[in-house]
Amino acid sequence: MKIITQLFPKRFYLLKNFSFLFLVASTFVRLSLYVWSFSEISFSIINFLKVIGIGLFYDFGTLAFINAIYGIYWFLIPKKLYGTWIDKGFVYFTYFLLLFVFVFSFLGEFTFWNEFARRYNFIAVDYLLYTYEVIENINQSYPIPIILVAIIVLIVAVFYNAKKTKVFSHCFNSTDGYLQKLIPYSFWIFIACGFYFFIQNNQAEQFNNRYENELAKAGVYSFFAAYNNNELDYNDFYPTQDIQTSLQIVQKNLTQQKDSILENNNITRTIKNTGIEYKPNIIFICLESMNANFMEAFGNQKKLTPFLDSLANKSIFYTNLQATGTRTIRGMEAITLSIPPTPGRSIVKRPNNNNLFTIGEILKQKKYSRTFFYGGDGTFDNMNGYFSSNGFDIVDRPKKQRTSEELSVNRIPITDEEVTFENAWGACDGDIYNKVIQQIDLQSKTGKPFFNFVMSNTNHRPYTFPTGHIKEQPGNRTGALRYSDWALQRFFKDAKAKPWFKNTVFVIMSDHCAYSAGRTDLDVKSYHIPALIYNLTNIDAQKIDKLCSQIDVLPTLFGYLNWSYTSKIFGKDITKMQSKDERAFIANHRKLGLRKGNQLVILDETKNSNTYVWNSDKESLTLQKTDTALVAETIAFYQTSYELFKNNQLKATQE
Repeated sequence: MKIITQLFPKRFYLLKNFSFLFLVASTFVRLSLYVWSFSEISFSIINFLKVIGIGLFYDFGTLAFINAIYGIYWFLIPKKLYGTWIDKGFVYFTYFLLLFVFVFSFLGEFTFWNEFARRYNFIAVDYLLYTYEVIENINQSYPIPIILVAIIVLIVAVFYNAKKTKVFSHCFNSTDGYLQKLIPYSFWIFIACGFYFFIQNNQAEQFNNRYENELAKAGVYSFFAAYNNNELDYNDFYPTQDIQTSLQIVQKNLTQQKDSILENNNITRTIKNTGIEYKPNIIFICLESMNANFMEAFGNQKKLTPFLDSLANKSIFYTNLQATGTRTIRGMEAITLSIPPTPGRSIVKRPNNNNLFTIGEILKQKKYSRTFFYGGDGTFDNMNGYFSSNGFDIVDRPKKQRTSEELSVNRIPITDEEVTFENAWGACDGDIYNKVIQQIDLQSKTGKPFFNFVMSNTNHRPYTFPTGHIKEQPGNRTGALRYSDWALQRFFKDAKAKPWFKNTVFVIMSDHCAYSAGRTDLDVKSYHIPALIYNLTNIDAQKIDKLCSQIDVLPTLFGYLNWSYTSKIFGKDITKMQSKDERAFIANHRKLGLRKGNQLVILDETKNSNTYVWNSDKESLTLQKTDTALVAETIAFYQTSYELFKNNQLKATQE
């Protein structure tokens, strides 16, 4: 008690009150999430106590930052102003605001855990920049008025308790001078500095189970750690080797039949195919959050995607294809830039991501127009900025009037009259496809082949869609999946009636899986997505079981079309892959993986690498003896992609 009295003299009693409430609330959240995820945890009392102990340690660190910052006022205000209207006004207002922010953030952890099974991370940081979509998504998914009322009632109860226990009166009637306040305030500053300079958020990860690693963290602390580390320098955080060695490994791996490397210091090469080049129109449809296991083709008996399944039977269907990441912009990065996933944030959101050698540059070589379609506001996650600065026209649903800079490129809005239904993420899939049909009718009149990248969005929380088309009601993923499949079927029905359909190839692929959580850091089953190529001339429908990546689908299409071209991409023609070359890149914000067969090498941000064996029956990874050659190959791909991007060697033209 003497120590507590020293840390919280009378003037700091409110800080003591808040500190106690914060620790209790944070522990309650941790225990609740633990119970929620109990089926995913191999319970042991020792690990449980470690989770609670490590969690309290990080809670205390979070509290140190709060008290150090909030305590500035408490320390600097002179004694003569204690209890004045200025003092009371500031104290009441800031305490209410502090309680509101932290109660809301604690409640938010449950919704974030429900979506991602993680504490706040870089996704939460990114979401702060897009308040409209996020607030509308929350508003449409949860009873916000009830939640806000509950928060207010809870805060009023805390205020009442503080009044009743004379916490406020102790503060206002205190006689503590600067000397009495110096020791406790210095203590909190000292602890905060210690955490800032010496304690990393990932040091909480002391377990083999990913859920336990996340539960041992503190949500607020994790949020600011993510804010501080949203971009990771590969050379500072990950295992490296001589860059020339890495480059040579990558060059050898990427060179397929008849290809030739043009420059020794990068991956620029000539892709050569024989036969007459075929230049059909190409429509690429990126399906939001479509797991492979949603389809009947992969064993699902709920008939969630009957049309997609029927289309797969008439297509070149890739049954062992892996997404590179767990977010839409990660999928866009993989599909368009055809690159292994970079640590930290996606290149779609990074500076200096203009004029890159994307898939669009190959299409440009072949005289294609290129357009990006999105039913929401494309400024979200910098999608418009990325696509427009890399040669694409934009069709989206703007939330506000365009700036003159935005109007300097070809941007076509989806108007109010063209929208029958929209939610936080924009127009429903049916409306997006209507706009695509409308624009293609115009594009087809130019006589120029077109490439359209279409991003769907209905299969996303809050899972709302127009009623009357399917039996299910909005509000759950099952309904959203069935509506998305219905909208896709109607799109193809409309397209088949058009004169341009016969000369159009359709590529359909998911951006990422709906559920990325798992017991391990890279849960292999959570990266399996469907992909297909439909309406190719003179190519029979078939299933391709080779292990491959999102980055390979469009380069493979170009092979089917007999295209020869200059390339700076990492994707390969799947048809030319030998069994020893089959591989897939999978990653999250911090872990970088290369899978070959049932082996998986994971690089982490502590410059470590581990080799695992994936057991698909048990859906588990088992640590095995390091495969030196596979580790070197993994490092080579990730180190080379990082260096080439950093040094502007992935630019379409040198600036």
